[in-house]
Amino acid sequence: MSKQKDLRDLADKVFNRKARPTAEGQFHNAPFPAVGYTLVTGLAAVFSDRMDFHTGDTAGKITDILSSVTYSQFNQIIAQSYADIWADHDKYNIIADWRYMKYPSTTFGLGGHTQYSEGYTIDFSYIKLHTTVMRYILPNLYAGLGYYYDYFYKIQEVNPPPGVVTSFEKYGLSPTETGSGPVARVIYDSRDNPANALKGWYASATYHPSYISLGSQTNWATLQIDVRKYIKLREDGRNVLALWNFDWLSVGGKTPYLLLPSTGWDDQFNTGRGYIQGRYRGTDMTYLEAEDRFTISRNGLIGGVVFFNVETFKRDLATQFSDYIPGWGGGIRIKLNKHSNTNICVDYGFGLQGSQGIAVNVGEVF
Repeated sequence: MSKQKDLRDLADKVFNRKARPTAEGQFHNAPFPAVGYTLVTGLAAVFSDRMDFHTGDTAGKITDILSSVTYSQFNQIIAQSYADIWADHDKYNIIADWRYMKYPSTTFGLGGHTQYSEGYTIDFSYIKLHTTVMRYILPNLYAGLGYYYDYFYKIQEVNPPPGVVTSFEKYGLSPTETGSGPVARVIYDSRDNPANALKGWYASATYHPSYISLGSQTNWATLQIDVRKYIKLREDGRNVLALWNFDWLSVGGKTPYLLLPSTGWDDQFNTGRGYIQGRYRGTDMTYLEAEDRFTISRNGLIGGVVFFNVETFKRDLATQFSDYIPGWGGGIRIKLNKHSNTNICVDYGFGLQGSQGIAVNVGEVF
């Protein structure tokens, strides 16, 4: 096999720099400044940094911290940090998702039968503080508790269709929406690398009730079930099949509108490639995706993927799920850091009603 290369190796060659050796067990940093484009942000300036390292010996699980700051042509600001930390020789797993967003974006109503032409802008600011601490139970199995706080404020409909009571107004439009309450979570994680798994399983179940007594807008609860499987199609890891099932369910009370299950509103904004974020929204969401990942260049610098996903929503608790909504497409992978196996991921997806668009990530979509 050819010696593996990444963007740092390419930069060393272009600028005639001496390559710096990096041991496999060291701290690996993958900063990535870029100009990108998505349907929801338009043109955007992005600075992302993905850090992967061991907190103990190199035989343990890899701590993964992804941080980014984005400013878009639609005056959106997104500042986030997502940390998956393994501590005390993998006895504890700490997951923190903290972000601030100033985020004018589009909503299309509730359910899976809405039309793209029905979309209009809603403007809001958002503070998200999600933290859980889990302890070792059995090999690769962890369970624990945490706290989730979500606060949307300065909510307003910017250009709703005239003479129509919107789904947001029917559901309950208010200038603020809040969720606040404890979390119980169980995780099974046998992946070899959270940034780009070649094999293993990931499964998570998260139950989150919110209570008025703790500052929530109403009493409500959600359940998220996230299952992923990675299968090597070649022993050398140059072709991997990745499978993903994500269920986001309302299991009690009336969830605030902006916290309802919605396309692209999972923790990493990755569901529903082929559709604009927020394209579909409902009380329950079921999502399936399959992705074939393959290396193109012998040195591992360039790779590609093809993917297919399908999602379905309930408009309210009394109705059945809508029709299944497919998305499909492909993308390019560029090796950002060969030691952590972190890629720059640029995908182009397609959906129904002529929907299509670009998605960019540092690290795999799932």
